[in-house]
Amino acid sequence: MKCEKIKEEKKKGKLTFLLKGSNEVFANTIRRLIIEEVPTLAVEDVEVKDNSSSLSDEMLALRLGLIPIKTDLKSYRLPKNQDEVDEKVASCTLQLKLKSSKKGYVYAKDTESSDPKCNFVYEEMPVVKLLSKQKLDVTMTAVMGMGKDHTKWSPGLIFYKKEPVLKLGKVENPAKIAEVCTDGLFKIKDGKVELIDEKVYDSKLLEMYAEIDKGITLEYSNNIVFNMESWGQLTCKEMLSKSAEILIEKTEELSKLI
Repeated sequence: MKCEKIKEEKKKGKLTFLLKGSNEVFANTIRRLIIEEVPTLAVEDVEVKDNSSSLSDEMLALRLGLIPIKTDLKSYRLPKNQDEVDEKVASCTLQLKLKSSKKGYVYAKDTESSDPKCNFVYEEMPVVKLLSKQKLDVTMTAVMGMGKDHTKWSPGLIFYKKEPVLKLGKVENPAKIAEVCTDGLFKIKDGKVELIDEKVYDSKLLEMYAEIDKGITLEYSNNIVFNMESWGQLTCKEMLSKSAEILIEKTEELSKLI
């Protein structure tokens, strides 16, 4: 099995790579491990000391729970039992505070974290808007958890597809292609059609192009195009590495049971 990087956008937390010598079963195993079992931090408990905003305590807690938190997998682990969560053990929980009495928006960046490395990912994300004389004072406990228990712990969006192989022959109607091409896959000049190879994997219109002109043919290879988009808690590399560790652990455990 081989992996070839197709495209990486670190600022956007996106990674696309080609999986060769494998199959959908393995690709789906990695996908499921990432979205369901790779652990991250998320707000689980909220102690409301003061909340006179327009949001109810329950809606405020829900919003805080869904804001991604930067997670350090070297410092934090999953809790072994509920007692560790109740006792707020430092290796699996994180304490955060959010307090404001200023008129206007309260942003995620206004939160104070007990660990500077782990805070809300999107600093400019609005939490609530306060009017004159309204106040907000909450203490949060973030806990390490898994996406299979609640989607707030899921680290990102993962999907895959078979590698498309688009072949360009003699196009019968370049004008029609120019009319429907909205994804920049083709460059049409002086009646000639040129394929932009680097846009093939991103295009969602490949089958349509093949249907409207016989000069364009579409096939699928046995390779798999694997797409990842991080919500910000972890990098794509961290998500892949952790999923590989979990898979190895599960394989070793199965081997002992056989």
